[in-house]
Amino acid sequence: MIVILKTGVSDDQISHVIERIEELGLRAHLSRGTFRTIIGVIGDENRIREEPLMAIPGVAEIVPILPPYKLASLDAHPEPSVIDVSGVKIGGGSLAMIAGPCSVEDEDRMYRIAESVRDSGANIFRGGAYKPRTSPYAFQGLGEDGLKLLRAVGDRFGMPVVTEVTDVRCVEVVAEYADMIQIGARNMQNFVLLTEVGRTKRPVLLKRGMSATVTDLLMSAEYILSQGNPNVVLCERGVKGFDPATRNLYDVAAVPLVHTLTHLPIIVDPSHATGRPDLIPACALAGVAAGADGVHIEVHDCPEVAKSDGPQALLPEQYRELAAKIRQLAELFGKKISPLPKAVA
Repeated sequence: MIVILKTGVSDDQISHVIERIEELGLRAHLSRGTFRTIIGVIGDENRIREEPLMAIPGVAEIVPILPPYKLASLDAHPEPSVIDVSGVKIGGGSLAMIAGPCSVEDEDRMYRIAESVRDSGANIFRGGAYKPRTSPYAFQGLGEDGLKLLRAVGDRFGMPVVTEVTDVRCVEVVAEYADMIQIGARNMQNFVLLTEVGRTKRPVLLKRGMSATVTDLLMSAEYILSQGNPNVVLCERGVKGFDPATRNLYDVAAVPLVHTLTHLPIIVDPSHATGRPDLIPACALAGVAAGADGVHIEVHDCPEVAKSDGPQALLPEQYRELAAKIRQLAELFGKKISPLPKAVA
């Protein structure tokens, strides 16, 4: 950690800062420049992180050397983590192909969509049983009945399933039915929910918040990891921009950036990032080319009657074409789509 002092700081103020640092069992290294005076702090930064050094007169800025996310950092785990979702691997060269409708809907439609995306190469089926909607009058999901249907579909086609949890009161029931628990963008900084999900030990798909920095995302992952759950997969789904041409601003640069900061795998969600089916294929391929460990795409066989987010869903045949291209691109980069855990009769 480096403590940068204000211009014109007095000797007494410098001595006081050094005294406070040494009281914490750390060493201080003073360096006087032409325009600035800085103090290097040598020792365990964890001892000083919570101390209000910024309140000391003469202190202008504190610059940490180590990242605030300890368990998520590469220092804690230099090799990329590979997350196992009931037999499907994510990370380390294995790609997740998550696909399905935004919401769990009627039984026949769910079976049709699941069979189609599985045959196209998807290895994890998705569908929301609890839906966080902007309007209280919009479709809120089927709740536990939706979870039961999602589980039945996953079992029928031999696919792990992922679904979102929106409330701490639902964590236990979601963990009972889902192979992977999703934390949506609106709840990325719901720290109570993150803590509770971390205790389940279920793999977690953590989506980046709409106005969250990459550091914010990794700090949210740290909440889950701190509860003893190492099975976290990050998801870039776009952040709020100023241009209404797309639903969100697709930050594809976040993918390689994340790989320089953490061992956790990261996938991309071009459906929510763009909100436009005509842009989803190109953005999905861009994410894989940038190093993403998987792709999350909404698929519906009749978007005009979808309960939610129909306009951003791909048709099954469109998904089939895209999945084939992703497979080819993955091979080019020495990766592969993780196979389903068992053959389906």
